[in-house]
Parts: sequence; structure tokens; C-alpha cells
Amino acid sequence: MQNLILASHSPRRKQLLQLLNVPFNVLGSDIKEKIEPTQFPEEVVQSLAFQKASSIAKLYPHAYVIGADTVVVYQNNILGKPKDEKDAFQTLMTLSGQTHHVLTGVSIFNGNQHHTFYEQTEVTFWNLTQEEVKAYVKTGEPFDKAGSYGIQKFGSLLVKNIKGDYYNVVGLPISRLYRELKQMGFPFFNAGREGMMDKEE
Repeated sequence: MQNLILASHSPRRKQLLQLLNVPFNVLGSDIKEKIEPTQFPEEVVQSLAFQKASSIAKLYPHAYVIGADTVVVYQNNILGKPKDEKDAFQTLMTLSGQTHHVLTGVSIFNGNQHHTFYEQTEVTFWNLTQEEVKAYVKTGEPFDKAGSYGIQKFGSLLVKNIKGDYYNVVGLPISRLYRELKQMGFPFFNAGREGMMDKEE
């Protein structure tokens, strides 16, 4: 097992973690997520990230284990993944012309040390027509994504502007994660030929 483990089934997080340019394994967590109804959104994402990472860290105590969770928040309400096309349409029309927030919680475990944090990005949508939203829903993109959209593909056409980390909206604040891993002692520069910052020959 590699020294770095991503405790997530998300293909988007896997792609983003590859930007670190170090070897890692993917071992998705299948825990039953527990959310307290009194928790604020920033507490929810950090708690879920912690639950995911800790469940895998118990199996691999000597590895650096990363868990993450992303939610979309509008008017203090967490918008989850849509149940069907109608639900996706209604969510997107609600967000039309409005500003919402995307929060990603990240938890890192390594032996007896662990650290959990979150990043927040502000996203504003254009004023969308019903036809535009229906066409986007038909692409199928909304159905496995919080808030019923993904910013990296067709969903980018919905977005007027963002304030904060773009990659946080995709699902992993990779720049912040890199710095947190360094602070926890992850050996980026001892990762061999594939290590980050290695010079090209």
C-alpha cells in the first residue's frame, strides 16, 4: 500500500490528487455517513471528511489518508444530489441569478496525528432560462453532484463568476491540501522520480 491513500470513490478527486505528482492509492470509504441536524454546513463537511478518512486510517495507520466531502449551500441550506430530473431542474432554477457557496471538508490522518479543515468558494450563476436549464439537465451531469451541477464541464456555462478556489468547487482544494500535507510531514521530495517538483531531464 502506498504512503498516500485517497479515501474516496470520486473520479474527480482522483484526477485532482494526481496534480500532486506523487504515487497514491484509492480506497473508497463505504461508511454510513452520520450528520447531526444541528450542525452548520462547515461542520458537516469536516465531520463527513473525518469519518471517511478515519475509517481507512484504522486499516493503514502508517499511511497518509485523505478523506473529503463537498456540499453546496444556498441561504444556509445544504443542497444535496438531485433525486431526479425534476429535482435537478428546480434546484438549478433556484440558483439562477443567485450566489451560493461550495464547501469542501478535508481530513488527513497519519498515525497518531490528524488534521481537518475546510475551504469555501463563492459561486454566482447567470440568470438562466428554463430552456438552458432543461438542456443542461438532459446532459446527465447533475445526477451525481451536490447542487445539481459540475463546474468542470457543461456546468461551466451556468457560472458567471467565482470567488475562491476553483478546484474546491470540483471537489478538492488541492493547493491547500498540498500545504497541509507538507506541514504534517508528507515526504514530497522523497517520492522518487515521480515526486513533485522533480526537474525534467
